[in-house]
Amino acid sequence: MARKPAKMYRQIKGPAYTRRQYTGGVPNNRILRYHMGNRTVAEANGFEVVLNLTVDNSVQIRHTALEAARMISNATIRNAATEMGYALRVHKYPHHVIRENKQATGAGADRVSQGMRLSFGKNVGTAARVKRGEVIISIHTRPQFYLQAKDALRKAGMKLPTPCTIKVVKGAETLKGLV
Repeated sequence: MARKPAKMYRQIKGPAYTRRQYTGGVPNNRILRYHMGNRTVAEANGFEVVLNLTVDNSVQIRHTALEAARMISNATIRNAATEMGYALRVHKYPHHVIRENKQATGAGADRVSQGMRLSFGKNVGTAARVKRGEVIISIHTRPQFYLQAKDALRKAGMKLPTPCTIKVVKGAETLKGLV
């Protein structure tokens, strides 16, 4: 059976379902790495420019969408700034377990499907619950790679199920001559 579209899991409804020890068969997290690039320089505040990707609405973001956003932003900034010229961080971890009550379709499905009886559902994935204005991805870089970092975050925002905003947190005064 095909995966249901992400718009079915976008809204935040009810309390978070995070107790994995009571739930068997939670799918593995698809996010491979949360920190990329030159992390040591970023921790020492060596990069002059910091850009954040923030969400405009409260939403649930599936782990596959977070991984897609991480991959495209990392590839874009890595091609421009090389491995040592940036530091990228994914700030959110998908804790919320998403469940789905799978229904059989097609001929003879009325004999197989149980309807709403015991409709707790099976685990199909995880999601990060994000409030309005929270940071999803941040990039630390040098001023000459500002435009590429901004483009990387723009592309990452396209992978997420809500409108996003790119904010320059640090280094706006050094960018006056570049932009």
